[in-house]
Amino acid sequence: MTAQSDSTAAASKATPPAGAPGFDYTPLLPTAGQGATMRRLDIGGVEQVHAEVGGQSKSFLTVASSTLSDLAELAFTEVSHYLRTDHLASLRAIIDDPEASANDVFVALDLLKNASVSAGEVLPMCQDTGTAIVSAKRGPNVLTDGDDAKHLSAGIHRAYAELNLRYSQLAPLSLFEEKNTGTNLPAQIEVGLSPADDYELLFMAKGGGSANKSFLYQETKAVLGEDAMLEFLAEKISTLGTAACPPYHLAVVIGGPSAEYTLKTAKLASAHYLDDLPTTGDESGHGFRDTKFETTVFELTQRLGFGAQFGGKYFCHDVRVVRLPRHNGSLPIAIAVSCSADRQIIARINADGVFIEELEHDPARFLPAMGRVEEIESGNVTAVDLDRPMSELQAQLSELAVGDRLSLSGTMIVARDIVHANLRERLNSGGDLPDYFKDHPIYYAGPAKTPEGMPSGSFGPTTASRMDTYVHQFQEAGGSMIMLAKGNRSAQVKNSCAEFGGFYLGSIGGPAARLAQDCITDVEVLDMEELGMEAVWRIRVEDFPAFIITDDKGNDFFDSTGPDTTIGLGRTRTVKDGARLD
Repeated sequence: MTAQSDSTAAASKATPPAGAPGFDYTPLLPTAGQGATMRRLDIGGVEQVHAEVGGQSKSFLTVASSTLSDLAELAFTEVSHYLRTDHLASLRAIIDDPEASANDVFVALDLLKNASVSAGEVLPMCQDTGTAIVSAKRGPNVLTDGDDAKHLSAGIHRAYAELNLRYSQLAPLSLFEEKNTGTNLPAQIEVGLSPADDYELLFMAKGGGSANKSFLYQETKAVLGEDAMLEFLAEKISTLGTAACPPYHLAVVIGGPSAEYTLKTAKLASAHYLDDLPTTGDESGHGFRDTKFETTVFELTQRLGFGAQFGGKYFCHDVRVVRLPRHNGSLPIAIAVSCSADRQIIARINADGVFIEELEHDPARFLPAMGRVEEIESGNVTAVDLDRPMSELQAQLSELAVGDRLSLSGTMIVARDIVHANLRERLNSGGDLPDYFKDHPIYYAGPAKTPEGMPSGSFGPTTASRMDTYVHQFQEAGGSMIMLAKGNRSAQVKNSCAEFGGFYLGSIGGPAARLAQDCITDVEVLDMEELGMEAVWRIRVEDFPAFIITDDKGNDFFDSTGPDTTIGLGRTRTVKDGARLD
């Protein structure tokens, strides 16, 4: 081929066919706007340097490894104890809404109280202090030593070692064997490129409850219509249930170039990281928010009847709907939530220094006046002495109805996933359940570290449904007759309770710090100490709030939950409070 023919061929490749669109690049997620309000940190290690590159003088930003470590440590300290101002304002708006159910209002009040306790920087807001996730974008003129994930991990390690947090990460020793790492590492850290002249980082602490409520559906164009999409979403959103501690920040992503990108976008949208997306699409194919449809879906969630865990209107704080481009043969749809522990924070490193998003450090200002607090907390309650024989406890609960509020005082046994698996192996090998599993209520939970001078670390309930498959076998063996946790459960639990005379009691998911401060008086390891926070614990509680979800007759609260169904919950009151116990 001659030089002339080479140049002709090159020209033909560079020129698009007649009528074809020219090259017009747009990022898939083009965010623009001022973003979060930031505050400058007293962290050094950032310098601007100049160098000759290709005969031109260029400016570079150098970032020391210690800067990344210090920033990560501070970020996870912040998200463990503080929330965004708009999240707290949304909780207060629930209290002030005359259309909110009594249960919506009570949950919102309890979560505001929990935020106030957590802001003392002793007890983290949730006992599940989460998987550490960092999603970052670094500009081309920002220079590090390239080992950013290592330095960020060092800061995360310090935060989880020094604070009263919990180690939740399990290292696979083999395909089926695991061991807790004892550091909460490894973290999930992803660093990408950005054309900006800064380094932006999104830090997230994602607990198992809300992480388990991320879903991907592979659909077709058949659902790409408003009525069909709303029908689809009503069904799928209903499956979220209440186990991940609503009210939720809900994200729905429709479309995507791949399934994994759709899921990742949903996680970012649930963290309000994509709020500055355009609100309309165009032929370039970029993603956008449909704010009108967000309102429609939010109204849908208010009609589902779940409310803020126990019936009512506020299943969600808000909704984000993101539309992405797609391959014409695929329609991935993702749903994700951020729960009542809405733990994410944005940081930025630029020529002016190191900055971090301002979270609310005075959550108590969102609490209503004491008169309103007393009004919300009023209500009837049945005191239950947990130190009586199990048969007497069952007889007392049998006289009550689902939805009745209880005040629990006495001894409970704490056991969760691994303990249940170990005890099932014991039964399957011809053994018996230990007496403590028969003589006391079983609380599904796992504590964070205990602060010095306190009886307990943050100690809220975990998701009950994870233990559903054990219930029939354990109750048949005389154990798990009274269970306490959060969220709805499967029909097999209801059927087993009806067969063996068991009960499932619910506690509000979310206020782990408040429970530790106000209700748990003593904690000790009872069995399987080698499991760390997943060991068997014996705890003593006083005025621990709970209510009957499933009874010994097969009745279940969630079978009847609807917009007009409410339960008169409130802070557990006993005779010593001057309250009458009916």
